[in-house]
Amino acid sequence: MSLPLLAGGESVYCINELQMRKALELAYRDPRSAPRLAARLQELEAELDRNERAALAFLLIDRLRRAPASTAAG
Repeated sequence: MSLPLLAGGESVYCINELQMRKALELAYRDPRSAPRLAARLQELEAELDRNERAALAFLLIDRLRRAPASTAAG
């Protein structure tokens, strides 16, 4: 089954700039999270194509929207 490519600019959601800045800070400056996120990102970028990474991003956002705010990885 072939799905159409996910293209930029077609999303009904917008990216909150403050949330993006906080995410980038966590990903690049936080001593605990930055190395963990960098390692996972490197793995995902090596294993998934661009469309698969975009689909994963949307899936993560959807799961975060549906999960209780207190849910954390253990």
